[in-house]
Amino acid sequence: MLDLTKLARQMQGLSQHLSLEAVASRQRLELAQQNLKKAFDCQQDLIERQEKWRDRILFANATPLEPLNSCLDIPTPPKVHSVIATDGSQIAPSHHEIAYCYLLNIGRVVLHYGQNRYPILDSLPEVFYRPEDLYASRQWGIRTEEWMSFRRTASEAIVLAELACSVHDVEASSSPPTLAMVDGSLIYWFLEQLPVDARNCILPPILEAWQQMRAAKIPLMGYVSASRNVEAVNFLRLIACPHPVPDCASYCPNQLEKVPCKVFDPLRDTALWTTQLQPGQRGPLWRSNARILDLYEDQAIYFCYVHVGTEIARIEVPAWVAEDTEMFDQALGLMLAQVQKGYGYPVAIAEAHNQAVVRGGDKTRFFALLEKQMIKAGLKNVGTSYKEARKRGSIA
Repeated sequence: MLDLTKLARQMQGLSQHLSLEAVASRQRLELAQQNLKKAFDCQQDLIERQEKWRDRILFANATPLEPLNSCLDIPTPPKVHSVIATDGSQIAPSHHEIAYCYLLNIGRVVLHYGQNRYPILDSLPEVFYRPEDLYASRQWGIRTEEWMSFRRTASEAIVLAELACSVHDVEASSSPPTLAMVDGSLIYWFLEQLPVDARNCILPPILEAWQQMRAAKIPLMGYVSASRNVEAVNFLRLIACPHPVPDCASYCPNQLEKVPCKVFDPLRDTALWTTQLQPGQRGPLWRSNARILDLYEDQAIYFCYVHVGTEIARIEVPAWVAEDTEMFDQALGLMLAQVQKGYGYPVAIAEAHNQAVVRGGDKTRFFALLEKQMIKAGLKNVGTSYKEARKRGSIA
């Protein structure tokens, strides 16, 4: 139980800290705005320096593909269209439950607009209990709980592609505009830390699923709310660098220290673009230079920031979407309409989450069904550990 009386004593110090941080944040933002203006005047030179010294730059940064002062209005979407989304949830494995297994539940949503058709709102559960599912990841030093989340990411992409292609086949004659959306980034940063064999179990199925949507000409989009990314702001570090060339490996090898170009840290991209964009506008298109994207082949990730009315959202798409101007603009229009329908967040993604989420009652029913099957199979001494049983009720 949380002791609020003791906690209240710490609140005064916290509020004072936040006040000081707010002042410092405003100063960083003003400095970033000044450097953004300078960078616009020499944008091409900075891009050339960035490309030339790419292998020596030790911080994540992106390349602007449009003028840095771009503020483009997002077009109105067509009334007749469809939006597809998936999201996942899970029941983690526990040695204290009646069986050591885990469950992935992928929520599926297809919403049709202006077509007088029923939506799809359901989920696909899958139970993993075989030794190769539970313990194979340990050969790479990956805990089962972590591996479960990686598998969920792949499953979300696979189910999304299957859903998109099935909708495309049904609508092949009329072919209304369709958008496939996922919650979160399309840049899977966690893959950088994985051994090659482990990575090859996760990434290729995702890329194959994206290729299926590419063949069906259904744009894929990752919607990142409350983004903490700094790739765009880090581009401005090139102009703040005091050295002759941006050779971090030679001049500033330890990026964890306070290096001279970190004048905006920890300012986020969204904070800067809040000052640049009006509702319904997007900023310049960027190409991410994350090193993991070297494995994405011809599906590198591009992104832009969009003022959706309630926040600055980071929108990510594969290269084949960004390079098709008509497809990209139409996808942005469909995305913005989703945010408006969802009162600040894409309704299709929100509904996919609602379909996927496993609540307490669902978890109880899952293990009750499992217990019934185990008893039916002739297993004895089926039950939770004493620790789990005691945690579920107090006698004090």
